[in-house]
Amino acid sequence: MSSLSLYLISVLIWGSTWFAITFQFGPVPPAVSVAYRFALAGSTLVAWAAVKGLRLRFPVGDHLWLALQGLLLFGINYVCVYLAETQITSGLVAVAFSLLVILNIAGSRVFFGTPLRPGILVGAAIGIIGVALVFLPEIRGGAATANAQFGVALALVGAVSASFGNLVAYRNFARGLPLVQQNAFGMLYGAVGVGAYALVERQPFPFDGSARYLFSLAYLTLFGSIVAFGAYLALLGRIGADRAGYVTVAIPVVAVLLSSLFEGLEWRPSLAVGVLLCVAGNVAVLRGKTPGEK
Repeated sequence: MSSLSLYLISVLIWGSTWFAITFQFGPVPPAVSVAYRFALAGSTLVAWAAVKGLRLRFPVGDHLWLALQGLLLFGINYVCVYLAETQITSGLVAVAFSLLVILNIAGSRVFFGTPLRPGILVGAAIGIIGVALVFLPEIRGGAATANAQFGVALALVGAVSASFGNLVAYRNFARGLPLVQQNAFGMLYGAVGVGAYALVERQPFPFDGSARYLFSLAYLTLFGSIVAFGAYLALLGRIGADRAGYVTVAIPVVAVLLSSLFEGLEWRPSLAVGVLLCVAGNVAVLRGKTPGEK
């Protein structure tokens, strides 16, 4: 696939998972839902790799890096996202996570010596301002809630964890670890880590058999985890963590557009300007091509 196709797949799918995650809230604790999601996704990928005859044996050293990738990207990151959405609006979470692009740029510079390209920095700043404008009413309303500070802190911890997970994934790509196996083992390690956390916290492991929960779990497992992460990590390996991180800025725009189509979201000046700024930021970040990129 072209880099643009990988980018669009990631953005369009993750833009819809904002809604699906809220369907997970109920009798199942958020951390347990995360464990279920990635245990199912990881097991599915391992089974698919086995059927296709893909290599599933790796040295212990590689497994340690895959475990680190899984704990950061599929474990801590998503536990923080789910918990944050129980405390604050999705808009506040979206704005906090849009900082991932800045964290990826800084991390790529520190750990891999990636040049600080002016176009990416400008595009990132424009995009983050756009996201803030898109969710301006939610930011104003959400900031007044009792648990807003705790929710924002969770979202920021999740963004930092995701950024480090991105950098570990980029390192694993550079060492030649295949995409499918990266995701398969990473998701399983992430599920085990989150499950262990839930056990330590003495959280119950119920299962919600409602259609709402089952549909959202299936969608998040197949599309939100297997397909979207496959596309995103392939994109990350191709264009670098700094530019791939801009996906988190574009995702809220898709969520807003879906909300306007299916939930009757009313457009206002700040919303329109915010969407335009996010689009402009996309152009600034993605218009340049790296060697070998299509």
